[in-house]
Amino acid sequence: MTSPSRQADAGRDRLSEIAKLVGALIPDAVTTSIVLLIVVFASAIWLGNPLETVAEAYYRGLWMLLAFTMQMTLILVLSSALGAAPFFRRAIALLSKQPKTESAVLAMCVVGGATMSYLYWGLGYALNPLIAVYFAREAEKKGLCVDFPFLLATTVASGSVWQYGFSASGPLLMNTPGHFLEAITGIMPLSTTIFSPAAKVFVIGFLILVFLAARLLMPKKPRLISEFSDACNLADEGDAAREKPKATPSSSASGTFSERLEDNPGPTALLALALAGWLYYHFFVKGLGLELNALNTTLLFLCLVFHRSIRKFSKVLPAAVMTAWPVVVLYHLYAGVAGVIQYTSVGEDVVTVFASFSTPFTFPLLTALAGTLMAVFVPSSGGQWVIQGFITSKTAQAIGVSAQRGLLALGIGDHMGNLLSPFWAVIVGSIARIDYRQYFGYNLVFAAIWFTYGVLCFTFLPA
Repeated sequence: MTSPSRQADAGRDRLSEIAKLVGALIPDAVTTSIVLLIVVFASAIWLGNPLETVAEAYYRGLWMLLAFTMQMTLILVLSSALGAAPFFRRAIALLSKQPKTESAVLAMCVVGGATMSYLYWGLGYALNPLIAVYFAREAEKKGLCVDFPFLLATTVASGSVWQYGFSASGPLLMNTPGHFLEAITGIMPLSTTIFSPAAKVFVIGFLILVFLAARLLMPKKPRLISEFSDACNLADEGDAAREKPKATPSSSASGTFSERLEDNPGPTALLALALAGWLYYHFFVKGLGLELNALNTTLLFLCLVFHRSIRKFSKVLPAAVMTAWPVVVLYHLYAGVAGVIQYTSVGEDVVTVFASFSTPFTFPLLTALAGTLMAVFVPSSGGQWVIQGFITSKTAQAIGVSAQRGLLALGIGDHMGNLLSPFWAVIVGSIARIDYRQYFGYNLVFAAIWFTYGVLCFTFLPA
């Protein structure tokens, strides 16, 4: 008879094999966009669209997202620069010393991971692995039985709520005047999407379910963080950096005028003040809501506040820019695919078929399933909405439900694909300095909770 421990090991091995198989089958995002273009282009020809019409639709769509692409590029760059500020690591290290029980460790990691991601998804992906590392290390020091890979999976899973947070790409885009579907849906206020009753209930309920599942499923024989030397070293390096004595200001005082100006907090404060004025005018004088430009202004303001000088801010920008290179090219490729869907009969034909077997009760489920499939190939929430937004919105109109319900349901599918694909797991693992296969299998548990609960919420709750 096979022992439970051997069965668990066999299960983890099977999950690792699934992850490796998915990674071997799914090409990179640029290749995927080309495959999607070929499929959509061929479908348009097959459906009777003249070649000239299809080509014109592609060229019409190719550059229709120039403003959106720059907005998303800035979001990635500024959030990466903000996450590099020493303040966040110091705060995580301080908070990790507070919990005294396993339940408290789990609760603080869930709340911390969700808060970072809800404020901005980039902060979540950058800082949630560090939250797991620091809290696991402090838990081991106190003799608490906390499994590090499981805690990492739990913390990252709690960050899934970014889909309905302040940086949700699709909702922010649809709340921005001039978006590419404005003629169909109009402007979607955030009160009808991420701040709708359904979204609020989902976010709160999901975090409760994550905590309960984590408390129930925490391995009885934990793999302590001391077994993962690279992850341990990550926390030790942070401690050493905080304890390192600060350099004397003499070098700055004797530097050139330009160097002293770059180190002086005065220019940074002036720019931050100007940005604060813009935000006050936007939100309180004009009474406008959060959209992409307002989010970028807020991120730039916070970068200046936390880095305090132009020199420190500029120092982190080159690495931050490297995080945004895929968006600069990919969004235009996705826009070309979206152009063929939107400006030929492909989109309307798919809407007709989709609407023929959709009802108000099956629409969220079918939309979430379609979003899951697309997310495995398109690891970008904004890019996915660009491709699927037209079909989702038109289908919603055809069956008599709001386009907002389709947008929210698509968010469930989008992140379901993220949880099932090794793409983001590899990134998280590299930050935490652990082989992603050590924790990836736990994602399947949280993915099942995310999908089931999400579909129920966005089917039956007001949206």
